[in-house]
Amino acid sequence: MYKKAILVVSFGTSHKKTREKTIERIEQDIGRAYPDFKIYRAFTSRLIINILKIRDGFGVMTVKEAMAQMSKDGIEEVIVQPTHILNGLENEKMTEEIHTCKKLFKSVKIGAPLLTSTQDYHKVIAGFLEYFPFINGEEAYVLMGHGTAHYSNAGYAALEYMFRDHGREDIYVATAEAYPAIGNVIKQLKKKNYNKLTLVPFMIVSGEHALNDMAGDDEDSWKSLLKEEGYEVNCSLKGLGEYIGIRNIFIEHVEEARQA
Repeated sequence: MYKKAILVVSFGTSHKKTREKTIERIEQDIGRAYPDFKIYRAFTSRLIINILKIRDGFGVMTVKEAMAQMSKDGIEEVIVQPTHILNGLENEKMTEEIHTCKKLFKSVKIGAPLLTSTQDYHKVIAGFLEYFPFINGEEAYVLMGHGTAHYSNAGYAALEYMFRDHGREDIYVATAEAYPAIGNVIKQLKKKNYNKLTLVPFMIVSGEHALNDMAGDDEDSWKSLLKEEGYEVNCSLKGLGEYIGIRNIFIEHVEEARQA
């Protein structure tokens, strides 16, 4: 009988295939690492929860619903592990909701998002460099982060700065909804002699932003804008959750929370 559980909290996605490759893989890996814990799932996006329910008949709980269900199931000790990139708005909202439910359990601990400590940044970069090697001075990579109005958005600029510290001036970071935007990166690209670019989603799932805003065929997609600038453009559609190194960081954060 389980008395301990890990609640894996994600923003969510309405795309089944990418959910299976990313969010579910993270949950599965955490489950294998902690077989004595029951694994629960929650999404923070009510829009996605509603789409899945109406379109697919697929139920996903909110954070509060998951906390209530765990209490009903007799869970006494809970570790909540978000799959969020930054300590931003979604993570703060999640944390607030968890605190309102803490009285239901003997123990509730919360793990850190992907990019929290300086060491996290180094680990993410090290994992990335295995898949995106330096080829020549004519090719560069542009990572698409989501972006947020929260002050944690500065983490994207810090990430690019740390890529430079790792000797990779060919990797740029932009966001879909904040600063730096793709226009800011284009200004930097023009200072170099790049001919070929590879666009890479820096998001847990390769969902709407990656498929449409980054790799879509509309004239305002990143791919189209960069082609208009004369670059040869390739697109990777692999979400961060597909990288084992990224999933391992989340497992490490679960362990850090467990020992706290």
